Amino acid sequence: MNITANIITLNEEDNIAAVIESVRAVCDEIIVVDSLSTDRTCEIAESMGARVIKQAYLGDGPQKAFGVQFSSNDWILSLDADERLDDDAIAAIRGLNLATTPHDAFSFCRKTFVGKNFIRLWYPDRVTRLYDRRKCGFSAKKGHAKVEAGNICQLNANLLHYSYDDYAHMVRTTEKFIKRGAVLALEDGKRAKAWDPFTHGLAALFKALILKGGLFHGINGWNVAVISAFSSYMKYAVMLDMQKDEQ
Repeated sequence: MNITANIITLNEEDNIAAVIESVRAVCDEIIVVDSLSTDRTCEIAESMGARVIKQAYLGDGPQKAFGVQFSSNDWILSLDADERLDDDAIAAIRGLNLATTPHDAFSFCRKTFVGKNFIRLWYPDRVTRLYDRRKCGFSAKKGHAKVEAGNICQLNANLLHYSYDDYAHMVRTTEKFIKRGAVLALEDGKRAKAWDPFTHGLAALFKALILKGGLFHGINGWNVAVISAFSSYMKYAVMLDMQKDEQ
């Protein structure tokens, strides 16, 4: 059964060729939904046979759902531009009989890297990315959205996630998403209390170092734990500032 790859992009000229090459192994159609890139993302994607649809960013869930309407197939493989199918994922997808499967969707283990460093702290980080659009799809959540499906099969296969060039890049990206997270939380009706930055920051640090074992993952575990705690702390600090501005 045929599969359509659905990839969202914004200024991903350094990544788009690799992700398209990755999905070619299992998809007969590739759709790129581009958030008005100003670099060569669209040019590269079209040169590799992808259909590019330009759409101003709607939020994570709505953006990932937008391209589905243009698909010629019912089965959708949704990837971000910094993700790739590992060899075992390609083999697992090729081994599926999507015409007769009782499942609505399939999930993968995601292996995230900071530069060349594999972050064990976040593994297996299951994400559902292959789904039957007749039965399910991405939630409308503007923040990090997920496929809402009731019958998901967990594949023993990996997505490779090259989300950060190095730790400096991770910090810069974290700073960018702190304000976005604060805005979305307030839009959802949440309110921050004076002690929330401390409690959430400490909770994030405890979860990463102790509950997930980052304490024993060397410098990579400590780096990710501290950055995660910083992100959680500052999200609520920014929310408090925004709430003051509302008064």
